[in-house]
Amino acid sequence: MNLDKEEIYPDVEYDVIIIGSGPAGMFAANELSDQNLKVLVVEMGQDIENRQCSMDSVQQCTHCAPCDIMCGVGGAGTYSDGTLNLRPDIGGNLSKLTGDQDSAWKLVDYVDDVFLKYGAPEIVPSYKTQEIEDLKRRAASVGAQFIEIKQRHIGSDNTPELISRFKRGLDDKGVSFLLNTKVQDILVENDECRGIVLDNDKIIKSHYTMLAPGRVGGEWVNNIVSKHSISAKYGGIDIGVRVEVPAIIMDPVTNINRDPKFHIQTQRYDDFVRTFCTNEHGFVVKEEYEDFIATNGHSLRKKTSENTNFAFLVHIELTHPIENTTKYARSIAKLATTIGGGKPVLQRMGDLRRGRRSTDGRLARNPVVNTLKDVTPGDISMAMPHRIVMDIIEGLETLNQIIPGVASDSTLLYAPEIKFYAMQVQINQNMESSIKNLYAAGDGTGLSRDIVNAAATGVMAARGILKTEEMN
Repeated sequence: MNLDKEEIYPDVEYDVIIIGSGPAGMFAANELSDQNLKVLVVEMGQDIENRQCSMDSVQQCTHCAPCDIMCGVGGAGTYSDGTLNLRPDIGGNLSKLTGDQDSAWKLVDYVDDVFLKYGAPEIVPSYKTQEIEDLKRRAASVGAQFIEIKQRHIGSDNTPELISRFKRGLDDKGVSFLLNTKVQDILVENDECRGIVLDNDKIIKSHYTMLAPGRVGGEWVNNIVSKHSISAKYGGIDIGVRVEVPAIIMDPVTNINRDPKFHIQTQRYDDFVRTFCTNEHGFVVKEEYEDFIATNGHSLRKKTSENTNFAFLVHIELTHPIENTTKYARSIAKLATTIGGGKPVLQRMGDLRRGRRSTDGRLARNPVVNTLKDVTPGDISMAMPHRIVMDIIEGLETLNQIIPGVASDSTLLYAPEIKFYAMQVQINQNMESSIKNLYAAGDGTGLSRDIVNAAATGVMAARGILKTEEMN
């Protein structure tokens, strides 16, 4: 049930308030919905039926606030390619939270069952053992790794329908949603969270509160952590590019695994580089943040392109005296946005190798046609640190030995592609933070990095609340 701000009265107290309606928030609400609890989900974006990116009609970003791609019921994952990586060690490490591998795998299976209930395709592609072994062998021969993953692909165009069914299911169970509403702060009294403060200064009280704002809420979580001295630590950050190649180059690999994961350790700097979020016959898209532009990819079931794209990311860890990886990554993203004039920077691999910027003319003659048109031809090395650029070049050339053609001169590179992870909120075995009755889940709190892991942490946090409730 969707509420209006005016329907929230000061004397109303909820059992649980969940901040964010991405995978973590929705799965937490689902877990709590059968427990006769009064649950409110607060979301800064719109309902799933109202989310509509203006680029679909005008072909350029109109800087909506909040962004319908990043915000709203279903979270940013609603407009990803809808691939569920069914492993507890991809997109996070669930076993560190559950305490053992067996519990982590059971949690992944549980999350998968819920997705199936609401319409995820039942068929999971199976691959020939010999093909997988050959791919692992080719990767190992150049010092890389191919990570085998069971994957369920929903599709960017089908995921909103699934989320809509999920949301209706929560409505039917009595979960309340307060949409188009920003949470300004949490209400803390005597080191105990007692509710939230909305952007209009209205207070909503609760017995338990859950932080699950998703990736777009990472900076907000950082501010809350700092303001209330919540125990947290900085994690690593992933910075790189979105790579686009002819689909025929990637087909031999995506036919084996739809979203192949390759891990590479560079020789020059001994840095970790990986592929992520491959979109077979897909499209490169923009992500709109508050003060910069980033890139991502979509893969649709009903519409295809002649290209395949994937993220190619360098993992960065910072130590004393600068440990704020989020601030560092945002500074790079802002510089790239400046260089691109408010648009992603697009460069040919051949131009990057030769130390020259790409131009409209070179792109017009390029055999690979960019699927994202609202870009600025330029030089990625003007926007990214030298070390990261060298890691990208070396990493792609290593990958080229596994997938011939992936590092050809005509390959397209979009910058920036950055995976922001908030400060990792420190939690106990019940997912409770250092503030009593304040729980954490999902990407925005640094506890996950993909749809399945985010959903799993939401389930764990909800179960933690139920366990605490039983003890009280």
